[in-house]
Amino acid sequence: MCDKSVCIPVLFVHIREISWYDWTVHNVLLLLIVIVVALAFDFTNGFHDTANAVAPTIATGALKPRTAVVLSSVLNLVGAFLSLKVAATIASALVAQNLVTLPVIFAGLIGAICWNVTTWYFAIPSSSSHALIGGVIGAMLVLAGGHSVLWSGLVSKVIIPSGLAPLIALVAAGVAVIAARRLTKKVDAETSSMGFRVGQIGSSSLLSLAHGTNDAQKTMGVVTLALIANGTLRADASTPWWVVVSCAVAIGLGTLIGGWRIIRTMGKGFTTLTPQQGFAAQIASSAVILTSSHMGIPLSTTHVATGSIVGVGAATPQQPVRWKLVGNVAMAWIITLPCAGFAGATAYFLSHAIGGTFGVLVLALVAATYLGIIFKLSRRSVVNASNVNDALGEPLEGAPRESVLAA
Repeated sequence: MCDKSVCIPVLFVHIREISWYDWTVHNVLLLLIVIVVALAFDFTNGFHDTANAVAPTIATGALKPRTAVVLSSVLNLVGAFLSLKVAATIASALVAQNLVTLPVIFAGLIGAICWNVTTWYFAIPSSSSHALIGGVIGAMLVLAGGHSVLWSGLVSKVIIPSGLAPLIALVAAGVAVIAARRLTKKVDAETSSMGFRVGQIGSSSLLSLAHGTNDAQKTMGVVTLALIANGTLRADASTPWWVVVSCAVAIGLGTLIGGWRIIRTMGKGFTTLTPQQGFAAQIASSAVILTSSHMGIPLSTTHVATGSIVGVGAATPQQPVRWKLVGNVAMAWIITLPCAGFAGATAYFLSHAIGGTFGVLVLALVAATYLGIIFKLSRRSVVNASNVNDALGEPLEGAPRESVLAA
């Protein structure tokens, strides 16, 4: 028997130690889950956006499909180390850091991944950036309401650039292809075509670097935000080196997978690209993306690359463009933010309703099941390196039906 005046305080201290230990383990586990899911999103970003850099190069035959993808993968990885301004924007300019929690970031990432994989299945070149931003904002709205979102940052850093980027890229690409056509008008077609194919290797490489400087940074920003929410980093801390390395590797590996479904849409869907047009489109895209990375704007590289491809088609006399497909893709761009936001909000609501780390694990299992179903469905109509240059089933407007291969 011990005296109550001694035993009760000792027991209370022991319970507090157990509670503190459990809380610490819980937070570490939750943080690790969020980081793993963030890297999974980065991976999907890689294969979803591979087309932005390589679709014209593959469509014109400048590089073999596998070679183009491997080169892009390496340069995406390298590009991720060249700038951290976009990461800083994602971490600090879109949501209130003092209100962010790990379950919110987790739910936002789940929403973004599900939207990315869904649009990949339907071969729609939508924005991974907007999927990520929408998912996190949707979860934040459920957690803390409208005051938790930095609306001015969202408008100035995301919404306005998303509207202007494809238009700027379209005009820039149009000007570039007109200039290329005039500069080479006295060069015979075979020599010009060969020269532009060689040039495409360089322009595709530059575009892959540019993609790495912008898209990899977004996941770095989210992981940094998670570390701040966990108390691991102070609010004004810079992105740790290990976050930079892991995100660079994840997007590089994702790019290596190929994302062939979207490559086919961008390379063969909007118009029939020549080496001259492919070179002009990639140079214009690189210029716009590198400028946005320098300014710290998390631009959608998909919007830019698509705008450039459509621009070179529109600027070429008698060049058929699938304007119906362009309209459908533009509509997908418009709904990406709200749809990913709804997915993120739903994910957070369900996770919170179940409660704790268990709720996060259940939600992860549900999401994994959904992704597994999408992958299984995608096996019914496989697009890979061997058939990525097959034309889409619908004939181009103004083009003879004989020129369009069966998909």
